[in-house]
Amino acid sequence: MSQTSLKQKKKNESGLRYSKDLNAEKRNDSEKTGARLSTQGSQEISVAKTDSRGYLVKNQWSRTSQSPSTRAPSVADEPRSRSTTIKAPNSSTTSRTSSASPSQHESPPPQQQAEKQQSQAPGGQTRPVTPLSSRPPTPPDPEPNSRRSTKMYENPEAWAQGIVREVRESRDYSQDLPSKVQVREYPRTPPTEWKSYAQRRLLYPSVDIQDYDCLSELQRQQLLQQKEEEEEDEAYWASVRLQFEKTPSCSRPRPPKPKHAITVAVSSRALFNMVDDRKIYEEEGLEKYMEYQLSNENVILTPGPAFRFVKALQHVNSRLRDLYPNEQELFDIVLMTNNHAQVGVRLINSVNHYGLLIDRFCLTGGKSPIGYLKAYLTNLYLSADSDKVQEAIQEGIASATMFTASKDIAYCDTQLRVAFDGDAVLFSDESEYIAKEHGLDKFFQHETLFENKPLAQGPLKSFLEDLGKLQKKFYAKDERLLCPIRTYLVTARSAASSGARVLKTLRRWGLEIDEALFLAGAPKGPILVKIRPHIFFDDQMFHIESAQKFGTISAHVPYGIGQKYN
Repeated sequence: MSQTSLKQKKKNESGLRYSKDLNAEKRNDSEKTGARLSTQGSQEISVAKTDSRGYLVKNQWSRTSQSPSTRAPSVADEPRSRSTTIKAPNSSTTSRTSSASPSQHESPPPQQQAEKQQSQAPGGQTRPVTPLSSRPPTPPDPEPNSRRSTKMYENPEAWAQGIVREVRESRDYSQDLPSKVQVREYPRTPPTEWKSYAQRRLLYPSVDIQDYDCLSELQRQQLLQQKEEEEEDEAYWASVRLQFEKTPSCSRPRPPKPKHAITVAVSSRALFNMVDDRKIYEEEGLEKYMEYQLSNENVILTPGPAFRFVKALQHVNSRLRDLYPNEQELFDIVLMTNNHAQVGVRLINSVNHYGLLIDRFCLTGGKSPIGYLKAYLTNLYLSADSDKVQEAIQEGIASATMFTASKDIAYCDTQLRVAFDGDAVLFSDESEYIAKEHGLDKFFQHETLFENKPLAQGPLKSFLEDLGKLQKKFYAKDERLLCPIRTYLVTARSAASSGARVLKTLRRWGLEIDEALFLAGAPKGPILVKIRPHIFFDDQMFHIESAQKFGTISAHVPYGIGQKYN
């Protein structure tokens, strides 16, 4: 064999021996770090270790890369990094041989690693394997016309030292990896406490404050003015907050919904005593009247004829709310007046002064408010103007004209008492017409003949039904004896001759009357004094006048044949 072939053979043997040593070194490293060794196909080592970000560690160089690198792969490189293998550098002969027959260069099993730490010298003697750090690796065959091949042949020592340094760094990096992948925990900042606007502004100053020296004189003045306004606002709201903290809390009940409530519309002259105001309007005109109201808007008005009746309605609401906290079928008071809006301030002050729970107002400014009664779903309308009351009755709304009593008497504050006349009030004026036109004898005969025939309903029948509904709510709670509503029938009929038809009619309607008083033509005033109702409804003016003399607040119902004789 020639010397050239001997040199080439030694060179091939040294490259093959170095490749085996390098594979053995890599196996030891992979066993330390828990890596899995794969020798299928070619001499490749699959590294299963990942860094702290969840990427697989790549601590080898490949033939296709221009320069060895140990950086973590990017998102685009992740699929490639999972199957990245370590290929040991070989000489040109071994690389060609391995590509031709991969089975000839399979790595030895792990139990033979210790035996292969030593290799034989060219003379047949064994010698220890030189450590990887003190021996330069054999570079692989360079690719033709590549930049890398040129660098390897220009400076092979520097190239070998760089490969050794990268292997060391990759080995140290893989040893530092944990046995299991751990997710990095980032510290969470605690939630900041609530701070006022002034404190937050100090932490985050505005651009104007930062560039204060660069501002013009006008801009500085505007900035100072803005600061003063903000300070004044903060001082104002601080004072308001302090005032609300010192003021005791008062719970004002919410008004019921109109579709469920029993709406009682009351005029300003019926609720308050405005006799002097009315004289100014009639004698001096509207302008003087408006001027008088504006100059006396802080003067509280005195109670009118419907005042005690409204207070009694509110007491019933309070009792109902105690038994039924979510009750909506309550009395709802509406102040309905043809006064101008300028008078509204005085009315509001008077309502609040007496503690009346009136939330809805209707100020029509001189026009008749009757057109708004149906829009407000009114069940009862009380006014001091008889013309408006008669107009409302023609619209089908229960109405009455309020009259002040001639003297004051004591009224019950814990029970609403309502007294009704019979004919032309609760019932129609059918029987009243016969009595006025044909006399009492024909009247008695008619009532006896039609005793079992119910009477037609009158204008106040619907309001009696509303009172009966509320009474049943108290009866359901076993409050019959303590019910805050009590109704009375005070009629001039005779019980023996015409009383049976009245009681049978109420029974047919499903209504209950607490007390029925048949006077047979006697005056009603003395009886009403004993009852002391908050309001008494009648269609005859002489009964109204009799009740006034004894101190009973009366309401005239202008309905039926009786108005012809009144």
